Amino acid sequence: MPAAIIDDLRATFDATTVLTGADIDARYHTDMAGIPVAPPLAVMRPRSTEDVSKFLKLCHEARVPVTTQGGMTGLVRATMPLPGEIVLSMERMSAIEEVDTGGGVVITQAGVPLQRLQERVGEDGFMFPLDLGARGSCTIGGNISTNAGGNRVIRYGMTRDLVLGLEAVLADGTVLKGVRKYIKNNTGVDLKQLFVGTEGTLGVVTRAALRIFPAPAEQQVALCALESFGKVRALLDLARTRLGGDLTAFEVMWNAYYRLTTELVQGVAAPLPTSHPFYVLLEASGSNADRIRNDLEEMLEKALEGDVIVDATIASSGQAAAAIWKIRDSSVELGRAIGPNGVGFDISLSIDKMEAFADTIQAELKKIDKDAYAIVFGHAGDGNLHVNAKYPPTTDRNEDVTKLVYGITADFAGSISAEHGIGILKRPYLNLSRTEEEIETMRALKRALDPHHILNPGRIFTV
Repeated sequence: MPAAIIDDLRATFDATTVLTGADIDARYHTDMAGIPVAPPLAVMRPRSTEDVSKFLKLCHEARVPVTTQGGMTGLVRATMPLPGEIVLSMERMSAIEEVDTGGGVVITQAGVPLQRLQERVGEDGFMFPLDLGARGSCTIGGNISTNAGGNRVIRYGMTRDLVLGLEAVLADGTVLKGVRKYIKNNTGVDLKQLFVGTEGTLGVVTRAALRIFPAPAEQQVALCALESFGKVRALLDLARTRLGGDLTAFEVMWNAYYRLTTELVQGVAAPLPTSHPFYVLLEASGSNADRIRNDLEEMLEKALEGDVIVDATIASSGQAAAAIWKIRDSSVELGRAIGPNGVGFDISLSIDKMEAFADTIQAELKKIDKDAYAIVFGHAGDGNLHVNAKYPPTTDRNEDVTKLVYGITADFAGSISAEHGIGILKRPYLNLSRTEEEIETMRALKRALDPHHILNPGRIFTV
């Protein structure tokens, strides 16, 4: 069967589209951590939706499994090929087809890197608000497949909230042409939602219509130091009251994250002393520059007067703002600087449980290894924490730590994945966040749309 499908692909597509053997670069089977797996059976690099349709039809008929790849920035091994799979790389579907500023929409192919899309709409005075640390390499298709969140969810929502329409190809090659440029569309089942956050298990997204917004005339960034998590919550309440819809980001960093990042990551400086228990990065943006800055200054003055914060700095330039954001965006670099022995987690839970959750994680890690500790940071404004659990290199504690953190997450009624997806790594723990009835409904959708289970099989759940 492998030889037959390769022959069919070569007969249908040119040599630059179908890669096999020594032509398959290591990047198609190596993850973010640099850990490789065996090369895939082949790599398919389509240029169009028609190419994707023809390819999937052949794989469907031959019962050959496929894993779809974008920028390969995922952290749950969802895009790493399993034995016998063909990689479907969207890297050549990288056209930004239309920027409609009147309608507030951009139409793009799935392989476009997020940062390039941001820069293109920026040329017309607009912004695509989805933003995350991997912006330079992650792709729009990957953002859609994982329902990416990032830094501005508190104002603009998740990727799901930015998708107006999608074009997707089903497992048998059927093309669903749903790229529509309007917000209101109550014409039955909203099919695009089947492909947002489902990690390529129900279909392959090839094109998308996405919401864009006029770029704010002013963006103000501040960094605050706080003495307790209760003060973090008080600052969030104050920011929402005083800044309203101008509040773009509210990022919290426990001391260990801020201190270690500014000490260990090259090119990252500490604008405030590293001795405070908590730090909050605030961003406000809007059309009136004077008002935005005045509102932020007045809010911080009130916070200082009310003993909500103990110190703060407002970025005096775009360069200074970028330097503050670099602290928050350097989590991957921090992990590398500390060393490989650890596990990263992407947790969602209510803000009133965050402090107790983090304290419980720290205490319970010590029971596994007295030298283990957790580095905690995240998007407090939308209920998302990232936890990097570290332990000494003498013993592999990966499985023990993973079971511990996800068990505690379940105890706190949280989600084991806020924005990174499930993939293969989190699949054994899906039942901690979703009921068996919910998981079986997912399986029913999979069986209906992909009866031969060729699309990203084994990701999220087994059928």
